[in-house]
Amino acid sequence: MGAFWLSLFVIFIAELGDKTQLVALSLATQFNAKVVLAGIFFATLLVHVFSVLIGVGAGTLLPANWINFAAGLAFIGFGMWTLRGDSLEDENGAGKKVKSPFMLVAITFFLAELGDKTMLSTITLATDGPFIPVWIGSTLGMVLSDGLAIIAGMVMGKNLPERAIKIGAACIFFAFGIYKTLLGAVNLPPLAWILGVAVIGIVYHFMFRTQSPAEESAVHEKAEVA
Repeated sequence: MGAFWLSLFVIFIAELGDKTQLVALSLATQFNAKVVLAGIFFATLLVHVFSVLIGVGAGTLLPANWINFAAGLAFIGFGMWTLRGDSLEDENGAGKKVKSPFMLVAITFFLAELGDKTMLSTITLATDGPFIPVWIGSTLGMVLSDGLAIIAGMVMGKNLPERAIKIGAACIFFAFGIYKTLLGAVNLPPLAWILGVAVIGIVYHFMFRTQSPAEESAVHEKAEVA
């Protein structure tokens, strides 16, 4: 049990003020707190089992540059998604919410945690501790720490206008995305930079330059009425 409590305490402290805690806060201003907590718990279980496997020597290290590069591009994409909004207009003009907040939270948090200091801390703990206690302890420590951020996000969400929340959350995604992309790309060949620009362009086109069939139908109906 000593490894469990040590892992819980160390990861709880390591997560305080970390970027993934800020990500949890921003997500909690947009989605249901239970959904955010469930997504974080699921993503943390996956990341930390991977971390523990590395720590006990059951796997090999992934290339950190490509991990940061891909995660950064994903963050930029999530920032665009946040600005675009998570509802579309159907034929009757009613809002239709995208039914994937859990997956958005889980994927966002999974990518944010890759190569993060809490992941590295978990790997270090696992070098001298048993698999299960370190895995469960580090996961619970992360969830408890991010739970504080979720509470803060709920309070902020009730007192801030929706547009301000969207812009603020998008800025956090963009900031982390640019940082991680540059961190990874600095030691990658020029082709990686070209690939990154192309991916961002495609995501931008998909998010802001294309319309769903429902949106196109609404536009045509408005034109006919005019």
